[in-house]
This record gives sequence, structure tokens and C-alpha cells, in this order.
Amino acid sequence: MVNSNSDAMSIIFPNSYDNQVPELVSERLMASIPFASRYRMIDFLLSSMVNCGIDNIVVIVRKNYRSLMRHLGSGREWDLTRKNGGLNIVPPYAEKTVNVYNGRVEALASILEFIKNQREKYVFISDANIAVNFDFNAMIDAHIQSGADVSIAYKEEEIPYGFMNLQPTTSSDLYYTLSLDNGRVKEIQINPKEQGKQNFSMNIYLIERERLIDLITKAYAKGNVYFERDILAPQLNTLKVYGYKYEGYSARISDIKNYFDENMKLLDDENLDALFHAPIYTKVRDDNPTRYIGNARVKNAMVADGCVIEGEVENCILFRGVKIGKGAKVKNCLLMQDTVVESNADVEYIITDKEVTITEGKELKGSDTFPVFVAPRKTV
Repeated sequence: MVNSNSDAMSIIFPNSYDNQVPELVSERLMASIPFASRYRMIDFLLSSMVNCGIDNIVVIVRKNYRSLMRHLGSGREWDLTRKNGGLNIVPPYAEKTVNVYNGRVEALASILEFIKNQREKYVFISDANIAVNFDFNAMIDAHIQSGADVSIAYKEEEIPYGFMNLQPTTSSDLYYTLSLDNGRVKEIQINPKEQGKQNFSMNIYLIERERLIDLITKAYAKGNVYFERDILAPQLNTLKVYGYKYEGYSARISDIKNYFDENMKLLDDENLDALFHAPIYTKVRDDNPTRYIGNARVKNAMVADGCVIEGEVENCILFRGVKIGKGAKVKNCLLMQDTVVESNADVEYIITDKEVTITEGKELKGSDTFPVFVAPRKTV
């Protein structure tokens, strides 16, 4: 088995699938979308990597990355403040060779000199649209055992509605399913529309660093853009590409309704335990513990620190600093940080972004098939 000091570095693409949730990424990117009461999407990936001993992580951002940089800081919460390795965030135009990329090939080519100077044998490439507690060391073991040149993590599941109706504009909007023969990938389907369970790629790739450098150098010289479509798919006969089946819990964000549903699933203890079976770290805000005042009633809710509840809350996800006024009724809602629901308001099936205010006595209701979204800092 690979020991806890994994011989691997990681490269994360935090803007992938931003177009899937335009409501949530007006001021942020996919990786910094709040999830599970007090976390961001990237927390799950970073924590999984750190738990597996991966301490050299590069985040290549494309746009709207201020919130992510504020959240990650120096990487202290994930023990990634290091002299060598640690957390490196690469914004566009950070160096002469780094530009706003269209696909993974361009992005990786822009940091090729950095990759060449690293010491790790393996490289993980991943997106940040999946909340998952992933065992990266187990994937390395399977990769070595199979003799693969490239391993692709996948999960057997149906393609979500949000992907089936996707209108791709960049490579970060493409999704993939795999056709396998004894574990080896024989075909990579791009944006398929088949119903039923598929070998749905998680966009987590493992490859030897030297081989990655060689593939990217040649692909970039040819003007290739997409790692999966332009490098892997055409070379399945010459490259040994194997699938790595993940059978644990995961929450993949594909649209706003799916985002709501995946959060709500965590009100089930079985799903919550499956996602948090190993520690997940996040930025600390140093809030007070949640206060329940007077006749406050809370049933089946996930409540972060810093909340003040005086009304009724049922089947809800409350992020940090949410305030529920006296006599207010909040049911089947997802309220992001510092949302205020004033006294005697009645809200149901609502998603609020940060710092939203629902004023006194207001009634605001969506439905389980169409939760209503309220943009950040709005007053209703």
C-alpha cells in the first residue's frame, strides 16, 4: 500500500461547470459554492487529498476567483502552508505564460515549467463540482496494480438532468461516460444522452508526471485544447487507460435544483455519515455557538455556528450567521450565511444566497420541483 506521504501532486480546475449554476456563480466559482451548512465545494477535495498525504496542490483559476482566494488564504486550515509544495493558486496572467485558458491542455501547458520542477511521481487532475470524501491512495494502488498509463475515476450512476440539457461553451462544460472491457477504457463518450445507469466519469484523472508533461507538450504543439477529447479519446488503443470505480457517497452539482436536492440529502444521517467518514476541513469564522431563544422549535435541520433562532425551522440547511426571527416559519429551505428571516415571515422551498433579508410578515414559497432562488444581498 502507498503510505500516508503520497508520492503525488494535484491540479484542480475550480471553474469547471460554472455555467451549470449561473445563479450561484455571479460572484464566485463552482469550487467556492457553499455546501453542507459550513463548507465550500473545494473543501471536500482538498481535505481528501490532505488526508491521503497529498501536500502539493495547484489550483488553476479562470475567473471570479476572489471569493475562492479569500476562502483558501494560505491553506492553513488544510495544513498546506509549506516552504515546498503546499497550496498554489494560479490566476490568469500571474506570469507571462499564463492566460485565460479554454481547455485543460492550454491550462496545463501554461504551468508546464512548474510541473517539470516538481518531485512527485504522479499527478491527479480534478474538477471541484463533486462533494466527495475520496481515497486518492486507493486509486494510486489500483493504478499501479493495473499497469495503467492513465486512470479515470468513475461512478455507476444516471446522468443528471442538468447535464443532459447542457449547452457546452467550453471544455469545462463537457461530461463523459466510459465503455469498459475488464477495467480498460475502450471508448470515451462525450456528452451522451443515454438513459439509465452509466459509467459516469468523475473527472478525476491519475497519470505519471513525466507522461503528462510529454502528452501536454505534444498536444499543445498541435493546437489541441481538450485533455479528454483531444488526448485520451484518440489514443485509447496506444495508451493504457483504465477506469477506477468509486462506490462511496458523492454529491455532483449539475444545476440549481440538483444543488438544493444534494444539500437536502444530508439531512439523512446515513448520507451525512457517508460523506463525513473522514475529517473535512474548512475556513474557521470564529462565530459563537448557535443560540435557540424562547419558543424556538427546530426539527431535522443542519445548523452551522453563529445562527440565532427564535422561530420554527424544519427540514432546513442553515449556514453561518443565519437569523430566524420570532414567529417566523422556515421549512424546506437552504439559507446561506448571514441570511435574516424577520419575525412572522413564512418561507418554504427557498434558496437564499448570502446576506439576504426576508422582511417581517412576508410569505415566500417555492415548491419541491422549483425552489425559489434569492440573489445575494437582496431584501424581499
